[in-house]
Formats: sequence, structure tokens, C-alpha cells
Amino acid sequence: LGVLLALGRQSRMPAVKALCVVYIEAIRGVPLISLLFMGSIIFPLFLPEGVTINKILRAQAAIILFTAAYIAEVVRGGLQGMSTGQYEAADALGLNYYLTMRLVILPQALKIVIPPTVSILISAFKDTSLVVIIALFDLLKTSQTVLSNPEWMGFSPEVYLFVALLYFLGCFSMANYSRKLEKELDKG
Repeated sequence: LGVLLALGRQSRMPAVKALCVVYIEAIRGVPLISLLFMGSIIFPLFLPEGVTINKILRAQAAIILFTAAYIAEVVRGGLQGMSTGQYEAADALGLNYYLTMRLVILPQALKIVIPPTVSILISAFKDTSLVVIIALFDLLKTSQTVLSNPEWMGFSPEVYLFVALLYFLGCFSMANYSRKLEKELDKG
């Protein structure tokens, strides 16, 4: 979704470009918590009577839409970093817009933006803990619920260290995979 928004923002069609710019700027202008509240409380008000959408799906949609706006800006930066010679080379080969983007421009642009993209995804991974605000259980809330059981009360430091370790391992593995991917794609 972020790549499509970035391409839309670069589009020569005024309507597509305007829609993408408005979407990206509007989403980036509000905090994730407000989108979670809107998805949880306001969105159901617009649904027909009797139709409900699972609260988890609404939270996922809010996080995805939020992250996509930030990814779009990162990808747009990668697209702007491409030299005009790449576009001219694709033109010389007779490639249309779709093939130019798919075979020439996007592979190079996405390679450039791996580090900032992974940074945004790590941030989104950590932001998933915000769903507790809209009454959904995340890892930390689940551990707090376990600690409220008298049998587990003495283990609070261990439980919080375990949760911290899980978040660390998730972020560390994403960062390592990013570095590995960069090395694999940097073949000259």
C-alpha cells in the first residue's frame, strides 16, 4: 500500500496525485492513537445496523493505514533518488510505465530505502502495544493479567524482563535481516 501511495504521489494524473497527497499528509498529521480510537469507536457508527467488524481487524487496519503513509514517504524519497538516466534507459528499451516501474525503477529505489523502511516497521512493531488503549490485549497487558493472579505475583520482574526480551528479539531480528538483505543486494 505504501509503494502504491508513493507511485500515486509521483503520478502525472492530478486527481490521483491529489488523493495520495491528501491521504499521506492527513494520516501523517495525526497520532496513531487517534486512528485507533477512530477505528474502534467512530468507524462502527458508520456501519449499517447489525453489521459489525471485529475490533482486532479494525485495529490492524488502523495500524496498516498509518504505517503505509510513512512507508509511502520513504519510497517516494527512493523514487526521487533515481537518476533520470534510468527512466531514459527504460524509454529507450520501449518499456511502458508499468514495466519501467516494475523492472527498472522500483527494484533500485526499494533497495535504497531498506534501512528507513525497516526502521518504520520496527517502530510499527513497538506501536502495536498501543492497542491496549482501545481495550485489546497485547503482550504487556496479557502479562499484567497473569501477574494479577496470586500464584504469579512474585514473578513480576521476570515477566517484564521476558516481555522486554521478546520485543528486543523481534526488533533485533528485523534489524539483522535488514543488514543481511542489504549485503545480499549490494553485489556491485
